[in-house]
Amino acid sequence: MTDRTPTAPASPARRLFLFESTALSLSGVAVALLAGTPRLAAGSNAEAANDIRILNAALAAEREAVAAYQVGAESGLLKKPALQTATQFQGHHKAHADVLAATIRKLGGSAAEPPARYDFPVDRLRSQSDVLQFAAKLERGAVTAYANAIPKFADRDLSHAAASILSDEAMHWAVLRQVLGLDPVPGAFFA
Repeated sequence: MTDRTPTAPASPARRLFLFESTALSLSGVAVALLAGTPRLAAGSNAEAANDIRILNAALAAEREAVAAYQVGAESGLLKKPALQTATQFQGHHKAHADVLAATIRKLGGSAAEPPARYDFPVDRLRSQSDVLQFAAKLERGAVTAYANAIPKFADRDLSHAAASILSDEAMHWAVLRQVLGLDPVPGAFFA
């Protein structure tokens, strides 16, 4: 089956995360990050600063996803059960953002503030399918971004937490592809 997911340029937050890096139920690692582990304090200042930069890029992307799902939910184009799924996924992104912001603060950084507004292609969202394709494109971008970020963290606990979030993003992408009538897992390897 051919992938019909549109390929539009990545948004500034996704591009930043991709460049920096080139759940409602939180994993044990995410909970440990929030609690603060001794390992988080270890490492050089340069390594911590780099980890904070990557985390802030991820935070920006998660906040963008929250805003995008809000646009979809408020569009009036999503019907049950797609609307329920979208709001559930939005909740996951809110949880990711909360964990990322708390982790940045625990590392001694400042969580970046979200922009006043996002530039989403709302003029091209005319049907439920359009909204779901837009969401699928964002989720695919998140999978790529987290996959690229994982090996770049100096703190391996952060890599593990990013892998946990990546798993959630991949599930979102697969579910959205399935709802769109596409093969949910189009290949044995992510490309």
